[in-house]
Amino acid sequence: MSDQNVRNAGFTSSGITGGSRASSMMSHEARSSGGGVPSGGPTSTLQGMGAKGTTHSSGFTSSGISGGSKASSMMSREATSHGGGVPRGGTTSTVQSI
Repeated sequence: MSDQNVRNAGFTSSGITGGSRASSMMSHEARSSGGGVPSGGPTSTLQGMGAKGTTHSSGFTSSGISGGSKASSMMSREATSHGGGVPRGGTTSTVQSI
């Protein structure tokens, strides 16, 4: 995953860009969680990466998730909390798709 892809989606160092894929994600996530965006969810994770410009070192790559990376740890935690699988639309799958 590149920093540019995250910025293009609307996750930037100055916040989420109005009218972007990021703002749509944030709105959907807030509605589904009762009005707020949860810490550790897809929106907050991607915004943190976009603000810091650190996606290239996170382990999310165009060929999959790198072993031993922050991404693989995230995927493992999410799979464990969901009974062994990474849910579609979850943090790991959303971040990996971008």
